[in-house]
This record gives sequence, structure tokens and C-alpha cells, in this order.
Amino acid sequence: MKMKGQLPCRMPTVKTPRQKYIAKRRNDKITVILWRIGVLVALIGIWELAAQLEWIDSFITSCPSRIVKTLSGMEAADLFKHIGYTLLECIVGFIVASLIGISIAVLLWRFAKLRRIAEPYIVVLNALPKIALGPIIIIWVGAGAQAIIVMTVLICIIVTVISVLNGFMAVDDGKIFLMQSMGASRFQILTKLILPANVPALVNMLKINVGLAWVGTIMGEYLVSTAGLGYLIIYGSQVFKMDLVMASTVILCLLATAMYLGVAGIERLTKKRYRID
Repeated sequence: MKMKGQLPCRMPTVKTPRQKYIAKRRNDKITVILWRIGVLVALIGIWELAAQLEWIDSFITSCPSRIVKTLSGMEAADLFKHIGYTLLECIVGFIVASLIGISIAVLLWRFAKLRRIAEPYIVVLNALPKIALGPIIIIWVGAGAQAIIVMTVLICIIVTVISVLNGFMAVDDGKIFLMQSMGASRFQILTKLILPANVPALVNMLKINVGLAWVGTIMGEYLVSTAGLGYLIIYGSQVFKMDLVMASTVILCLLATAMYLGVAGIERLTKKRYRID
């Protein structure tokens, strides 16, 4: 019999194996994030400490405090103009290369004879150093943002075609034969089987293209540009302003990280949509 004023006795909550597994995964994810942040902070601290103690020559290697001073000394409008140019060129090149590459992969999957004819050319184009085409691109499309975008597309598109096509060809033939026996058209097989089965491959392709797009954009700005972060890096190296070079590089890292996180967000949405583990 419960005495008056006595608090009710609560039974301890027992977690189910599933709850324990979910909690463990969540704790592991938090641990990894904290370690990432800790390693980054440690590297920045060691870099700054080495510069302050003159273990390294900060004029050549720069340091976090000098980078912050350089960025704060630049006019905001001028800085955002350079960031905007580079970001726009990269995003446009990334989107165009991804769309065209996926379209070509679909055509090569659909027409087997065309795939066999194009295969050696794809291999050669993939091995070709794209920087060698820089002067030709400038002559073809002009010395402007369009040349930088074309350079970005050329660097991304072949890898896109190869990775997406390999994913298409890896789909189980038995499933394709089953749909064909049920009267499905090639378009239905593509939209109902091939593309849904390759959602993880498509997301991985986007992740790869994030890095390649930034490489192509900066490479293009090295060749021809009057604005952009690549232009600042070239200008800074020519006049030996290494603080400007490092500051531009840090901004590039931040922009690339933000773009990668955007693709990672798409990956999380697709996992929920298609129940991918």
C-alpha cells in the first residue's frame, strides 16, 4: 500500500538491442565529428605556433594570423567578386558536366554497338592531359568565363561517363531479362530499374565531380582569367604575396567543403527515399 507523500517507484528503462545499436552509431558519429574538429584545430594551432616561434618562415609559408589579417584588409566587395566568379564557374561546369556525362552514359548503355565503338576513344580522352587543350579552348570559345567552364566540363565529363556507365552495366542481367519478358520497353527498364539501382553510384559520381570541378575551374583560371580565386593565387605568387595565396587557398577549401556537404545532403535524402543502408 502506497504511503501518503511517497514518490512512485520508477522502473529503470531497459534499451532494446535496436536502441543500443542506434545509440552506438550516433555516439560513433559524434566522436568522429569531434575528432575531425580537434585535428583541424590542432593543425591550425601548430601552424601558428611554428610561425610565432620562427620554426618556419611565415613570409613563405604564411600562418593563420597573417591569413586573417590579409582577408580583413581586403575590401569585402572585391573579395566577394572574386569568390562569386569562381563559384559560378565551378557550379555551372559541375552541373553541365554531370548532365551531359549521364546523358552520354545512357546512350552508350542503350546502344551496345555504339558503346563498343566509343570505348577506346573514351579511354584515350580520359588519359589526355586536359591542360594541353587550354590554348585550343581559348581560341575556340574565347578568353573568358566560358573557357574556364569548358575546361571544367572536359575534366569532369569523361570520369562521369565511365563511372555512370560502369554502374549501368553492373545491373543484374536477370532482372533486365525479367522486365523484357514482361513486355517492358527500354525506357521503362531505364527508369524503373537501371536508374533506381544506380542512385548510390550517381551520388558517388557527384562527390567525385565536386573535387574535379574545382580542379578544372582553378586550372582554367590559371590559363585565362581577370577575376576569381585562381587569379588571386596567380597574382599573389607573381608579386610574392604568399599571404594572399594562402588566404585564397583557404577560401577554396571552405567553398569545396560547402559544395561537398551539399552533395552529402543529397545523399542523405536519397538514402531516405530509396531506403539505402
